[in-house]
Amino acid sequence: MAAVLSAVPKPLPIDLPYMPLLKQPLPAGRPREFYIMHNRRLKAMRLAIALLDSGVLRAEQANNRKIRSTAELVGVHPPSDITCHMVRALMRYSR
Repeated sequence: MAAVLSAVPKPLPIDLPYMPLLKQPLPAGRPREFYIMHNRRLKAMRLAIALLDSGVLRAEQANNRKIRSTAELVGVHPPSDITCHMVRALMRYSR
């Protein structure tokens, strides 16, 4: 009987609100596009993780409206269409 009780999976809590890590300065001297793309990738990763935590497991389920509402939920600025595309790409290729 005790073995049956220990085999039951416990639900994982979603850790909201999102608390970002301490930021470190990026190296100087790169082109502006590098910094824009770097920050866009970080935002896309944060949103992909938040979507996966909320139960959106496939890229087809993550439309732009869902991604933007998740961004509002975790407290980041609304993403552009390019960032939404990157979020879906991260979700697609993480498998």
